Amino acid sequence: MTHGLTIGDLAARTGLAVSAIRFYETHEIVKPVRNAGGHRRYGRADIRRLSFVMAAQKLGFSLAEIAPHLRRLPDHKAPTKADWTRISTAFRRDIDARITALEDLRDKLDGCIGCGCLSLKTCALYNPADIKGADGPGPRNLTGITS
Repeated sequence: MTHGLTIGDLAARTGLAVSAIRFYETHEIVKPVRNAGGHRRYGRADIRRLSFVMAAQKLGFSLAEIAPHLRRLPDHKAPTKADWTRISTAFRRDIDARITALEDLRDKLDGCIGCGCLSLKTCALYNPADIKGADGPGPRNLTGITS
């Protein structure tokens, strides 16, 4: 990558602030090369990487969940179809787990809030005498956390 995109070019193309791109760089989402003058230069494939991050974050995935997947892509060259297939296969498991958790939460909340009375006999939020508190913090009935 002799010429590459400047950080300003990348920011303009992705809609991200320059500071955000530098932040993603610290998490190894993008790995620019330096030209003879010491300036960062990004590949066009970095547009795809950042677009993927932005889409995944919009869906509620944290950078800590996204970054390990993208670190498996080759540096300084466009990923191949096989590279993206490998990433999408692994990320699909995370998406499927998130969908399952969201559906479970939706179904439990619907049964509780849907009745309008917050019945203590059927409410998934109900925790009499805080017995679940002994198991640890958080909404254990809703999340399915058992220990």
